[in-house]
Amino acid sequence: MSSGPLVVLAALPQELAALEPQVEDRRDGPVILAATGIGKVNAAVTTTQVVTAHRPRALVVVGVAGAVDPALRVGDLVVADRSIQHDAGLVEDGELTVYQAGHVPFFNPTDRLGWETTPTLREAALEAAREARLESIPSELGGRDHRPSVLVGPVATGDQFVACRTTRERIRRSVGALVVEMEGAAIAQTAERLGVDHVLVRSVSDMADPDSPGDFARTLPLLAHNLAQVVLELLPRV
Repeated sequence: MSSGPLVVLAALPQELAALEPQVEDRRDGPVILAATGIGKVNAAVTTTQVVTAHRPRALVVVGVAGAVDPALRVGDLVVADRSIQHDAGLVEDGELTVYQAGHVPFFNPTDRLGWETTPTLREAALEAAREARLESIPSELGGRDHRPSVLVGPVATGDQFVACRTTRERIRRSVGALVVEMEGAAIAQTAERLGVDHVLVRSVSDMADPDSPGDFARTLPLLAHNLAQVVLELLPRV
């Protein structure tokens, strides 16, 4: 890992708002915050720009996501072991078979699916999430009324905001993801190409169902606070 700054990426400025005043003038190493914009292309372009300009020692990707695993509740945290582009692959007879982005099975086949997060960063993020001072999410917002759970598992990425139970189930069956979002795997693919370590932490904002647009808006400020606490716990560990 290089001696450069730590870069924290999120799609939206609102996902970084709670963190920004707490990382200014840190003495234990510079931290750069960057909002990529929504979607895979925005995420890849911003990641490339930030890495080229600052040569960071690592990327920490944070933000909210929709639950794919029905056991999850709003506020639960997922530390990704890998991220997968659920909208990439081969379409035959009207059906998508998910395949590694950048490959097709009949030309440049691969057994790989997704991009693994850096193991040392993943373990550090898991410890940070477990130690962070997280606010409980009330049941009326879809939470547990006590401290959010912390899990490790796959994250699905695609260029759709998923507010559909049928699509949610298809993603769960096809890639086994815990949550779905719109940037993580694109950042991971870019980070690998550029030789930068990365970790991905998502907080559940909604259940990827028809209520999701409203739930996302209602829960975002509180979840941004919790994500900020995770990052602050993570900083001394990386």
